[in-house]
Amino acid sequence: MNPRLLYPLLALAAALLPARPARAAAPPARPNIVFVLSDDHSLQTIGAYNLRLSKFCRQQGVTPNIDRLADRGGLFVNSFCGNSLCSPSRASILTGLHSHAHGVMTLDKPIRPGVWTYPDSLREAGYQTAVIGKWHLASTRPTTDYWRILPGQGDYWHPDFIGPNGRETHAGYATDIITDMSLDWLRQRDKTRPFMLMVQQKAPHRNWVPPPRYYRWLADVRVPEPETLFDDYAGRASAAHDQKMEIARHMDLAVDLKAFAPDKWPGEMKRMTAEEQADWIAVFGPRNAAFTNAHLAGRELTRWKYQEYMKDYLRCIKAVDDGVGRLLAYLKAEGLEDNTVVVYASDQGFYNGEHGWFDKRWIYEESIHMPLIVRWPSVVKPGTRFAPVVQNIDYAETFVEIAGGKVPEGLHGRSLVPILRGQTPADWRDSLYYHYYDAGHGVPRHNGVRTDRYTLVHFYRTNEWELFDRKKDPQQLRSVLGDPAYAKTVAELKTELLRLKTAFKDDTE
Repeated sequence: MNPRLLYPLLALAAALLPARPARAAAPPARPNIVFVLSDDHSLQTIGAYNLRLSKFCRQQGVTPNIDRLADRGGLFVNSFCGNSLCSPSRASILTGLHSHAHGVMTLDKPIRPGVWTYPDSLREAGYQTAVIGKWHLASTRPTTDYWRILPGQGDYWHPDFIGPNGRETHAGYATDIITDMSLDWLRQRDKTRPFMLMVQQKAPHRNWVPPPRYYRWLADVRVPEPETLFDDYAGRASAAHDQKMEIARHMDLAVDLKAFAPDKWPGEMKRMTAEEQADWIAVFGPRNAAFTNAHLAGRELTRWKYQEYMKDYLRCIKAVDDGVGRLLAYLKAEGLEDNTVVVYASDQGFYNGEHGWFDKRWIYEESIHMPLIVRWPSVVKPGTRFAPVVQNIDYAETFVEIAGGKVPEGLHGRSLVPILRGQTPADWRDSLYYHYYDAGHGVPRHNGVRTDRYTLVHFYRTNEWELFDRKKDPQQLRSVLGDPAYAKTVAELKTELLRLKTAFKDDTE
C-alpha cells in the first residue's frame, strides 16, 4: 500500500502518543520556529475561524490539525495583506515592507537587490534556517542555510525543486513531498542549535489538484453556497462589473474543473503517470459523463461548477492539514513541542464563491483577510482570539524578535510579540494601507485604506472611488461614497490614505 494513503491516520496516531523524552542534547533556551505558509487558503475554510463556511469545514473535518493548533494557541481575527497576490505578499512576509519598497509589485518578480530579509537576522542570531516549497520570487534566492524551492508556481504532481546544486525532480504529490522534505530536514538538523523551518505549500492554489486519497472524499456532500454567489455588482464602481474572475463566466471547465478528456487537463495533471491518470479517470470519469449528459446551463451550471471547484479546493486543503498534523506529531514525539513556536498562515485570502468569484486581488474582505494562527506554549493562552489589526509586513519583525535577533530600522511593520504576550501597544495601528498593481483577472490597479468599520477604495486609473460601511454592509454590496451622510467620513479617510502613502513613501501608481 502507498504509505501516503495512511498520512491522516499516522498523523492522528502520532499526535495521541505521549511525548518522547528529550534526547541527549537539551533543547535550546530560545524557541524553535516552524512556519507553515499555504497558498490561497481562505480563512473561511478553516474550522477554527467559526465563520459560515468554517462551520461546515469543522463538521467535515477539513482542517482538524490546523484547528487543534488554534485551540492550543491563538488566532488573529484581523490579519491582512497589503497587496493580495502571491509574490508581493511573500516578499512582504520576508522583508517587513510594502510592495513598492521591496520591488515585488506583481507576480513572479525578484526582491530589489540589497533589501533585508528576516532569515539574515535569524542566522546572525545563531539559528539554523531552512525553506522548502513554494517561493515564487523569480531570480531571488533564499538566504537560508538550506533551501529547496519550486520553480515559479510549481506542479502538484512529480514536482521539480531548485536547490543550490540545480534542479531535481521528486516523484509523488507536492503537498506530501514538501512535508516529507521538511521532516527529513528536521531529522538531520544540528540538534544543539535552535532552528527556523519554513514549510511553504503550493496548495490550495489553482488548479486545485487533490491527492488520490481524497478523490472520493466529499463526493456525496453539498458545500453550502454563499449568499452572494449570484451577485449582480449593482451599487459599485465599474471594476466590479468588468472583472474576469466569475465562476459562472470565467472558470474553465477543462483546466479548472477537469471536466473533459485528459488531453485538455492542466499541466499539473499531465505530469501524472499513466497509472495515476487511470486512477483519476476511474473516479471522475463517471462524474464527467453525468455532467455531459445533464446539459446544464445558467444558474444550475454555475452551481455545479461551484460544487466541483470547492470540493477540489477543500481536498487540497485536507492534504495540507495532514502535513500540519505530521509536523506537530514530530515535534511532540521528539520532545520539542513546548519549545517550538508554530505559525500557520496563507499568503492572502481567497474567494470561495462570494460575489460569484474565485481568486483574490481586491481590497475587499475575502481577498485581503489572511489566516494567522500561532501556538507558543507558555506565552499564548490557548484559545485566544487576537483582535488588533495586523498585516503580513509584521511577520519578519515577529520572527526576529522571537529569535532574539536584530530588526533593521525603516521597516513598515511591527513585531507581534507584545500582542502575543497579551500587551498590545497603545499606539498600535487602527488603519491599514493597501496597494494592488497587477491588473490580472481584469482587476484594475487600486489603493485604499481599511479601518475597523470602513473600506475606502481608489481605482486611480479611472479616478473612481468606493466607500463601504462594513458595519451596515458586511458583504460590501453597496458603495455609499455619494451618500451625503458619509461626506465627513470620506474626507477623513482620504486624508488617512494620503497620510499612509506619505508615511510609507509610496509614490507608485
